[in-house]
Amino acid sequence: MMHGYKQISVAAMALFLMSCVTINIYFPAAAAEQAADRIIEDVWGPDGKRSEQPASSEPQSMIETDRPVFVRMLEWVVSPAEAQADLNVNSPAISAIQSRMRSRHDQLRPHYDSGAVGLTANGLVTVRDAGSIPLAQRNAVNSLVADENKDRNALYAEIARANGRPEWQSDIQETFARRWISNAASGWWYQQGGNWQQK
Repeated sequence: MMHGYKQISVAAMALFLMSCVTINIYFPAAAAEQAADRIIEDVWGPDGKRSEQPASSEPQSMIETDRPVFVRMLEWVVSPAEAQADLNVNSPAISAIQSRMRSRHDQLRPHYDSGAVGLTANGLVTVRDAGSIPLAQRNAVNSLVADENKDRNALYAEIARANGRPEWQSDIQETFARRWISNAASGWWYQQGGNWQQK
């Protein structure tokens, strides 16, 4: 009888150790949305931010009971904080990018307002209606858009780098793409499903 308990104990310990080794660091989607919203408010200012909050997820108690018992037991030993990483968006490089974007926004804002420049579905910006830009300003606006896209791409890459997770770059970009649109001011244009829509 004692021999059977030892086998079960050894098997349980082996399973536990294998589980610990195979814990993945998942992309922290909720933390990424919060970080994106903070950065966007810093760049655009509070006037470009929507009052609506993203749809809340299920209550925590429901989420807890839906997980298998062994997962909950494992989390008792290895806290969920270890499996679900926070997102670091505080680095000198990220601050420098934000600063450039914040300065540029004053020049881009009138073109968002007029509909000349719109938000793309992939987290960048583009000239949507060149005809609404006076001919003398078109080169300058094209330059602003190119610089903005360069900084946005650098921002996504730098956040991934600052977190030691370069593989998160596309997830970060997708998160920002949604949040730029969500936080856009009324009247601004954005792409959705390949079509332009106005907020």
